Amino acid sequence: MFPTFTGSSRRPRNVDLSGQRNTNPWATSSRTPAQSGASKTVAQAQAERERRHREREELAASKRLQRVWRGHRDRRQLRDLRRRDYDVLYRHPILPGNTRQRIKEAFPLLLAILVPNRSDDQQRLDLFISDLLSLSPSSSSPIDFSIFIPNAWDRLARLLVTALEKRDGNSSQTLLVTVAEIVKQRPTSIKPVLKLYYVALARLADVSSLVNSSKELVQIWSEAVAAPLALNLDSGVSDLAAYQTLAYTFLTSKLGLLQRSPECIARLLDLGALSQSIVHAFSTLDLPSNVTNDDLLWLLAHFVALNRAVPVSRGSGYLEALYLQMSFLASDIRSRSNPPQERDNEYASDTDEDTEIADVAPLPEYIINQLEFLVNEDGIADLLNRFASTASTTNHISEDTSLLAGYTLVLLRCFPTHGDDIKMRLFQGDIRTVDGENYFTLPSVKFFWEAASKTNVFTTIVQQAKAKEKSVSVLALLEQNLALDLEWRTLLLFLELYNFLLRVTDDEDFLPRDTDTAIQQSQATQRIRASSLSLDELKLLVNFLKHLAFPLYYNLPDIMRSRPASEHPDAVTGVGSSSGGRKGAPASFAGIIGMELLNLRDVVSSTMHALYERDSRRAFLPKDFWLMTAKFDMGVFISAVVLEELRNEELAEEDEEENDGGDDPSRSSHDYAGDWLSRSTDRRRGRTSHSEKFRSTIGPKLEVLRNMPFAIPFEVRVQIFRQFVHLDKSKRRGGHVDPDRWRLAILSGEDGPSRQYLGRHTATVSRGRVFDDAFDQFYSLGEGLKEPIQITFVDQFDQPEAGIDGGGVTKEFLISVTNDAFGPDRNDGKTYFVSNAQNLLYPNPSIFDDMAAKLRSHNITEGSDIWRSEVGDLVKHYEFLGRIVGKCMYEGILIDISFASFFLLKWASSGQSTSTDYRANLNDLRDLDPELYQGLMILKNYPGDVADLSVDFTIADSVWDPSGDRRHITRPLRKDGASIPVTNKDRPLYLSYVANHRLVAQQYRQTKAFLRGLGTIINPSWLSMFNQSELQRLIGGDSSEIDVEDLRRNTSYSGLYAIGDDGQEHPTICFFWDVMRKLKDSERREVLKYVTSTPRAPLLGFSQLKPPFSIRDGGADEERLPSTSTCVNLLKLPVYKSAATLKAKLLYAVQSGAGFDLS
Repeated sequence: MFPTFTGSSRRPRNVDLSGQRNTNPWATSSRTPAQSGASKTVAQAQAERERRHREREELAASKRLQRVWRGHRDRRQLRDLRRRDYDVLYRHPILPGNTRQRIKEAFPLLLAILVPNRSDDQQRLDLFISDLLSLSPSSSSPIDFSIFIPNAWDRLARLLVTALEKRDGNSSQTLLVTVAEIVKQRPTSIKPVLKLYYVALARLADVSSLVNSSKELVQIWSEAVAAPLALNLDSGVSDLAAYQTLAYTFLTSKLGLLQRSPECIARLLDLGALSQSIVHAFSTLDLPSNVTNDDLLWLLAHFVALNRAVPVSRGSGYLEALYLQMSFLASDIRSRSNPPQERDNEYASDTDEDTEIADVAPLPEYIINQLEFLVNEDGIADLLNRFASTASTTNHISEDTSLLAGYTLVLLRCFPTHGDDIKMRLFQGDIRTVDGENYFTLPSVKFFWEAASKTNVFTTIVQQAKAKEKSVSVLALLEQNLALDLEWRTLLLFLELYNFLLRVTDDEDFLPRDTDTAIQQSQATQRIRASSLSLDELKLLVNFLKHLAFPLYYNLPDIMRSRPASEHPDAVTGVGSSSGGRKGAPASFAGIIGMELLNLRDVVSSTMHALYERDSRRAFLPKDFWLMTAKFDMGVFISAVVLEELRNEELAEEDEEENDGGDDPSRSSHDYAGDWLSRSTDRRRGRTSHSEKFRSTIGPKLEVLRNMPFAIPFEVRVQIFRQFVHLDKSKRRGGHVDPDRWRLAILSGEDGPSRQYLGRHTATVSRGRVFDDAFDQFYSLGEGLKEPIQITFVDQFDQPEAGIDGGGVTKEFLISVTNDAFGPDRNDGKTYFVSNAQNLLYPNPSIFDDMAAKLRSHNITEGSDIWRSEVGDLVKHYEFLGRIVGKCMYEGILIDISFASFFLLKWASSGQSTSTDYRANLNDLRDLDPELYQGLMILKNYPGDVADLSVDFTIADSVWDPSGDRRHITRPLRKDGASIPVTNKDRPLYLSYVANHRLVAQQYRQTKAFLRGLGTIINPSWLSMFNQSELQRLIGGDSSEIDVEDLRRNTSYSGLYAIGDDGQEHPTICFFWDVMRKLKDSERREVLKYVTSTPRAPLLGFSQLKPPFSIRDGGADEERLPSTSTCVNLLKLPVYKSAATLKAKLLYAVQSGAGFDLS
């Protein structure tokens, strides 16, 4: 076994016979010693064996080649010999009576000689087919099947299929007729080559000569397609395997012939079997590996076209197949049915806007047309009819009804731009229900409410909430099983429909009074009121939404860890086991492929926020109903949230470092919706989805604060906001929060650039152009505006004004900038904000249109450098204005400006971690344009036929005209809106579109730029902690009655009024506070505004007023009026000898605005 083993442990001696001398005995020799004699012999023997082996292989290979070549040559010679024999048979005409004999002699020869690639063999086949068809026994059967035995016909059919694959459209007709007749007689004859058969038919269907051919040829082709699909004579059912081959080999092609005449083939197919075969493949994800998503989109389009072509009831199988296909292809349909288009010229994108859009190929027009049928009026009417025919009782939702609900949800995912149309059609429908032996109808919203509120999911969550359990467990309710999936689909569809209802419901119709029912109402109003929920039902719904949303935010990491990474749909619910199927199959929720748990959270949050906003505007729930403080330890809540925010910032920095310089991986093709507004929403949705892994590491309390702020008392949230600002200041300023200490730290730095940096935060501002000077000097700071700034005011002669530099001049500067920018009479003629009848401000909707009209009047080409510069400059001004308002909030400076509630709602929604943007609703129009609101209310309540009013889906916008007047331009509210009249049915949709145009589309760029600037200073997630009314209080202070005692406790005195060692106040000060107590609240506010420039108190009391309210003596002359220095909140009060004199002088000074100076 070991021939070299000698039994000696001594190392053999190595003898160097090379003649070279090595002076270093320990050095490693670089020379490889020669092999020993035994080793060399073994190596030579091995090489010899390998050489002989190669020679044997080469000899064997040459023999095989010779054998193959001889066999090929012999077969070719034999085939040529038989071709000559075959040609002899057809060389001379024969008598008709001898045709049968010639066919029998030619058939075996044909089987032996036919090579489909050879044109001469194809001609020989045509001769044979001509003989075969000449023996037609009758017009109904062109072939006499008595000539051959059955197996011979099978061989002939397979031969014809291989020949058909190489034929063009002009020469395929007779071959098609023959093979179709054979397959009709023997459907299984081509089973081994069925895929090849349908590939050949699909190729022929796109040949132009066939597509434009006669009806007779179309009929032949259709019969050929249907021939292998005949019923099994033994079982009486269709061959599902054949239908599956038809679906994934034939219907995945373009099929121009089918596009032209779908009815010809539809009437020959068993569409139920086709549906069943599709369901089987998609439910198990057992799809052919070579089938792409583009192929599946063609299958879906042809499937819809075939079912549309047959006016018969299609059953639940059709809907199930449609549902599974669309849920699987939802991302492709969503992104490619409405690819990004160039924006309307009137709404050109901002110069600095992120418009990077991935290339995505649009869907072919035929596919779009077929898919759009599913969401047009006829398609939705068909859907409603199915609801009506399958619904049984609200106490128990049938599987068919739940399947319809799932299909509707998939429609909403696939067609976001048609979402309102889909919801409106469903909202207007009635569903028949049964109660015992009685049948009655319910509005669809009420039907789904009744069904949803009786589900186990709903009742479990509500019962746990009533039991005041600290944490409602939803893990068990999110498990995947048939019963829960049915319930979740019902709940999701109800929330989608109810969310739409809230958007088109006026406050008067939301909870109508009993006395309102006597007023004449239109059909639209009657439908809305019939669909509305009662107060008790609303309380139940809000309770459910709160306690479902809370764990979806607070416990999301735990919930996501408990769910599998990917799931599979089954035939009924769309969900199955995780075994089998394609690798990386999309996750699913509620049996809807591609729908995730986050989609549930978004829908729940959207409905919850809509109800909360309505309750904030017009309360209908008890005070503190929204609070959920029992779920937290409020004693340490603020400190816990601050710690979470610190951790959040650390993770955000790490995340930025990891992704620095890289492309955003969340930018996938499905992030783009049909129009430019929804595309921005989808991009934010994509970024939100990408950051969910990052968010899962953030503290749960922060997520609740961002998305469910109403769960925490307002005062606590204000304290948290102030803490966040303080932390940010400390971080940015190196721990030097005080402005003077920060400047000193900068000046004491060794680097020369530090002084230059400080100089960038210094500005000289003229009183006549405060906003313009501020923009010119501070816009480039960007986020650096958070740092302290130094302002020097100059008069009209450029002489510096006197000022007290203790933060007061900065306050005066910021207030002056906002007064200038938000004012209607600006020197440059640009009105950035306009006000409504209540003096509430919102962005000027027409400012970009006006600028575009003026530029065109000066012959400036759209898209030119000048055009882009002017538009870009306007965008920058809005952005800077957002920064200024953010700076006021950052520094705790109150400004006497009130914004419209719909505008403030956009602030709040900008920082939520859900994908829910601000959605316009009818009630917000009241703040924007009361006249338009009243006009829409008249239209909504119009009892007659709205079509008589000749209203279409367009709207007129007012723009500047060179004549000095304003002109109107008409814009469509939807695609082809000018040709679509408004009817009674789609009246709510028209109202929704008008509201969306006025509140969102017209103000989109202005609002986006403003919020971008505001977000530079104030983290958007901080803004999301407040609703619209709370944000107004954060900006301008508390609107409640002025607390004189709180003001007195937080007032400082100087000069003659300074409190001495005895602790007693000066008599004039006592007079002042007596007067303040006796004044009306409106008069107190006037005094407060006179001193501090704002009539409202800080949210947390006057202890938060910076600088503090101060009083100093203003001399001994009683005839002198009080004066103020608003920049430092200082009242200079002369020494008055009586309270009456003080009151008279004070009110006179306040009401006349006299006595202001900066001394």
